Amino acid sequence: MGALEPGPHEAAVERVVLTGPDGSPVDAILATPDETTGGVVLHPDLMGLRPLFDDLCRRVATHGYQVCCPEPFARAPADVQAAEDSATRMAYLPQLDDDLQLGDLAAAADRIGRPDVAVLGFCMGGMQTLKAAATGRYDRAVAFYGMLRLPAAWRGGGLREPLDTIADVGPTLAIFGGADPFTPPDDIDAVRAAWHGRDDTVIVVYPDAEHGFVHAPERPAHRPDDAADAWRHALAFLAG
Repeated sequence: MGALEPGPHEAAVERVVLTGPDGSPVDAILATPDETTGGVVLHPDLMGLRPLFDDLCRRVATHGYQVCCPEPFARAPADVQAAEDSATRMAYLPQLDDDLQLGDLAAAADRIGRPDVAVLGFCMGGMQTLKAAATGRYDRAVAFYGMLRLPAAWRGGGLREPLDTIADVGPTLAIFGGADPFTPPDDIDAVRAAWHGRDDTVIVVYPDAEHGFVHAPERPAHRPDDAADAWRHALAFLAG
């Protein structure tokens, strides 16, 4: 089915509450393996914490990583957080602020409490992962089909343009779909240009894949073979 195959460890999953940089409570998933070799802060997609990510965090944790996944809409009104349609959350996106969003990821890294913490994310979370990778807080980053430019409807608030800091990232793996309208070829080429000459940054493009082809096997866009291959790349990159 193309989902991440479990690793050799047992892992327990719980819901916890982090404290954001402004003092706000931030719901999060914490997955802990029976033997920890590293940490991963995981940024979910637009729809946030849900059973899909409880399972995904557990699967990542079975590979030896303690995983902490914060809710990206922690400060949104209750009706936005409870919405089951993407349009409601998308309409709220201009009200998000990168200082708080990236601060919540840092709080998740602090909860893990290790010096060797990576950041990984999907879709909107992939976009935020690319920004987080430029802060110097993380050893490595894996961004799955993160937007490289803010969609027009998301502009006007506190979210910054991903390409503005793309040259400043640490070791980063960026995975894209060649048929993804959110990451057109010109944008991917801009990343290639920014990363030219570096040996610690990698771009992998799956030519026929659309947006969201890896992390949610129930989606029509899911491509099992490409998803399995992308996970192999991601695990290898995280392991260094």
